[in-house]
Amino acid sequence: MFKPLSTVAFAVVAATFAAAPLQAQQVNTLTPQEKAAGWQLLFNGKNLDGWHSYQQKTPGKDWSVDDGAIMLERSRTGDEKDFADLVSDAEYSNFDLKLEWKMTACADSGVMFYVHESPKYSATYETGPEMQIADLVCTKPDSQVLYERSGDLFDLISSDVERVREAGNWNQFEIIADHGHIQFFQNGHKVVDTHFWDDDWRKLVAHTKFAQWPDFGTFKSGHISLQGTEDKGELPIRLWFRNIKLKQL
Repeated sequence: MFKPLSTVAFAVVAATFAAAPLQAQQVNTLTPQEKAAGWQLLFNGKNLDGWHSYQQKTPGKDWSVDDGAIMLERSRTGDEKDFADLVSDAEYSNFDLKLEWKMTACADSGVMFYVHESPKYSATYETGPEMQIADLVCTKPDSQVLYERSGDLFDLISSDVERVREAGNWNQFEIIADHGHIQFFQNGHKVVDTHFWDDDWRKLVAHTKFAQWPDFGTFKSGHISLQGTEDKGELPIRLWFRNIKLKQL
């Protein structure tokens, strides 16, 4: 027969749980298990080592580190070099990329990959596909347009459900690129699953604005990029990125 805990026993159990709360992993760190599995940090939480602005040697001045996160703070005007897209120094082919982001209301950004850096190209999006970042309700027109909502493969493939949190909250992105098999996850939910470089991919690109850039989505290795060139949102426009980690496959 079940017997309820005595008042004293219950107090001991409660005190034990109160004294040992679950410990969240510290941001911008790797667990021993992650290190053993081959994960590496792309952002150390302290400075912008390992990153530069597109077609520049160093990060633009609108990019900084704020409370353990890469932060962009920009206006609608100014020198584009100051808020040019941030690009990883290293290039990657097959990888699992995870990161967290948040933004001020109505902002717009994205995470690009397979970005090719050359004087031949003036912008990251001429070569690199993008996992879109947009506010849940007020990024105009993106929040109201399929293929341009948060988590979409921008202008190419849209998720059935927009699984993004309101502005000011952290969101999790994961991009798995494995020999042309591309998967996007937003806040733990798979939102895109497709393949690059086959006939279906080429036909898909041919019906979008990316058709004007013949090298878009063709590279099998390239830089990771955090977009800073969109001027949407309430001023000052701010974006934050943290816990940027990658495992090569």
